[in-house]
Amino acid sequence: MLFDALPRPAAELCPGVAHVPGWLAVEAQRDLVTRARETARQYAGTPMAMVRPRLKSGQMSVFMLHLGHFWDYETYRYVDVKHGVEVPPLPHDMVQLAHNALRAAADVSADLTPWADTFHPDMALVNYYPPGATMGMHQDTYERTNAPVVSLSIGDDALFRIGNTENRNRPWDEVTLCSGDLIVFGGPKRLAFHGVPATRPETLPAGCGLESGRINITFRQVYH
Repeated sequence: MLFDALPRPAAELCPGVAHVPGWLAVEAQRDLVTRARETARQYAGTPMAMVRPRLKSGQMSVFMLHLGHFWDYETYRYVDVKHGVEVPPLPHDMVQLAHNALRAAADVSADLTPWADTFHPDMALVNYYPPGATMGMHQDTYERTNAPVVSLSIGDDALFRIGNTENRNRPWDEVTLCSGDLIVFGGPKRLAFHGVPATRPETLPAGCGLESGRINITFRQVYH
């Protein structure tokens, strides 16, 4: 499309939020998708399966797979074992990928610089958005550290929205996340409400590993 060829420079969306377009190469995207798919198949039918969580407000439209630690929606806490099944491990090379991503983001937003060499991600959440899926505005408040959240996008374009730390109301900052994009939020925006109100089906690039939809991988440091 005409506008797809326009340059998208790295930018600070707002203090503490760095957007680095095209940070992850297509080959690396495909590798992450393949590995997530294999893990999902391995744990299918177990308490660690990739499913659409059911919240008090209803069932989510996004499928979730946990690595490293498991967020238990029944008890609202992180656990490592549920009904005798251990959470899938977070591979070392994915930890290194998250380190590299945060360093790239710190070059864009000075508020992330303190974490450039001290970030120790111990979990990753793999979210699969089928065409038309969205995620409501929410906070990531249950981690025991204030380390930034590192997020990678693969597949269809998505609108990322981030607001304030008090409520879901405006003002918001928004940016379109394309396949391979990196976005990191921390510092004054670490506890900001954020979400994905819309995706653009059939915008994914060839070779990314998906035939439809979108995958978002968020890395977090849960414990000190």
